[in-house]
Amino acid sequence: MGSSTITTEMAIAALLLERGLVTREQLDQAQAEQGASGEHLDRVLVRMGLVTREQVLAALGEQFHMPVVDLSTITLDPSVLASLPSKLVYRQHCLPISRDQGVITVATSDPYDLSVLDELRLLTGCSIEVVLADPDELHKVIRQHYGVGGDTLDELSIGAGAAALESAPADEVEQAQEASVIKLVNDILAEAISQRATDVHIEPYEHELLVRYRIDGVLERANVPATINRFASAVISRLKIMANLNIAEKRKPQDGRITFKHRFSGRPPEEFDLRVSVIPMLFGEGVVLRILSKTAALMSLDQLGMPLDVLTRWDRLINRPHGILLVTGPTGSGKSTTLYASLNRIISDEIKAITVEDPVEYHVPGVNQIQVNHKVGLDFAAGLRAILRHDPDVVMIGEIRDKETAEVAVQASLTGHLVFSTLHTNDACGSTTRLLDMGVEPFLVSSSLEGVMAQRLVRRVCASCAAPYAPEHAEIEGITELAGAPTLVRGTGCRDCRNTGYRGRIGIYELLGVSDDLRELITHRASAPALAAAARKSDDLYSLRADAIAKVRAGVTTLGEMLRALTA
Repeated sequence: MGSSTITTEMAIAALLLERGLVTREQLDQAQAEQGASGEHLDRVLVRMGLVTREQVLAALGEQFHMPVVDLSTITLDPSVLASLPSKLVYRQHCLPISRDQGVITVATSDPYDLSVLDELRLLTGCSIEVVLADPDELHKVIRQHYGVGGDTLDELSIGAGAAALESAPADEVEQAQEASVIKLVNDILAEAISQRATDVHIEPYEHELLVRYRIDGVLERANVPATINRFASAVISRLKIMANLNIAEKRKPQDGRITFKHRFSGRPPEEFDLRVSVIPMLFGEGVVLRILSKTAALMSLDQLGMPLDVLTRWDRLINRPHGILLVTGPTGSGKSTTLYASLNRIISDEIKAITVEDPVEYHVPGVNQIQVNHKVGLDFAAGLRAILRHDPDVVMIGEIRDKETAEVAVQASLTGHLVFSTLHTNDACGSTTRLLDMGVEPFLVSSSLEGVMAQRLVRRVCASCAAPYAPEHAEIEGITELAGAPTLVRGTGCRDCRNTGYRGRIGIYELLGVSDDLRELITHRASAPALAAAARKSDDLYSLRADAIAKVRAGVTTLGEMLRALTA
């Protein structure tokens, strides 16, 4: 760090002290942390939560005599953006935001190094005026307008390695280990994580390579320049190397894992477990990556969004000494999260809990977790039989997929164990018929099943742009619970939610408690509709629809999301 930078940082520190934003002790603490990390002092202060980014920007602006701008309020002109090449924008982390009478205004988040000004003047032939912007906001706007990996693709396109990367006979391992390809793949993965994506889809077509992120349960196109298609094989080869897959095998599907580290601004690095699936397709290999955070905090039952009545009843069920508790719903509906939260709720020194999962998604302290391994014959049924010899009190099976697993689970519950598991059914009452269809005897199902939770995930209305509105009659027609045209809430779209009107997800829940009357019906192989009718009459069923309507009325989600979830 140069002497001028140190002098400037001292001046900013003095300014923050003078304004009473930090104390001398806090400053000493941040400077000690700075010595270990090598970051600028202002960034250390923000990361430690001692000051806000806005306070630091104001101090920086005062010290460097620069105005501070809010990029979220500025509409950018494409002709102005085109005045600087993406390579320079990414390298210097600066953005042209306006042009007026031969003066280009450039936003930066790093006023310490303004040597780029001379390069900009020579390149554009214009005078340069510099303004300050929030670094996270600047990063977001650059990605939005110049594309993810735009600088790297520019380098690849004009560099000497472009022809080699595009030629079929070239060494694929060598291609995939090019520094630019490594950076491009890392950029795509880092952007997915920053956008809170749960999956990355990389799909080859005849004339393009499509990259999509699944965010809040919905697929969205990633803003990747079209030129990525020229380097599709190199990108896919790089992912296969990272996942320890056979790079030469292009005829068979392959599965692997990647451990990926990413650092969010102002936070320590986080580790992510990426489950990789590669499948041969018509125009190349398609790749899907499921993103799981190794350091993500385990959610508690109270954070899942269960109605109080459902939470109270589920609490009673998970504290029973034996029986089967099922969580049902389609893939990606949050079943595993509910099971983990339930386990975490009841775990203690007095209880031994063992799970058999495929894969182990979260590490739960105090729980013995087993990973399914089909190659050596360790499937759910084999794993469950083995763990029953380990004297567990609570057992969790990732999924009941066949008769063998179902029967072992039933026997475990009847011999004094509490068994948690998941099933793929549309509603809670359908779980009994699914078990009967698998070949489990009705009297075994009726005597072991204690409760079934069905669930879906719906997108939350974005808190930053939520606004009330009066729905039109056609919108609520047929929904008797919303008769009388109530005031509902929807997101109008903002930068926080990428103009979707939604940010984050919450569960909607259905809970079936198995009473003696219902056990009698199950013994006689009653259908799911007959069970549902009887459960509603005896108040043993809280329905998905009731919870969804309550969340729409409360402005947590929208009518459109409710209908999408209930018809899925």
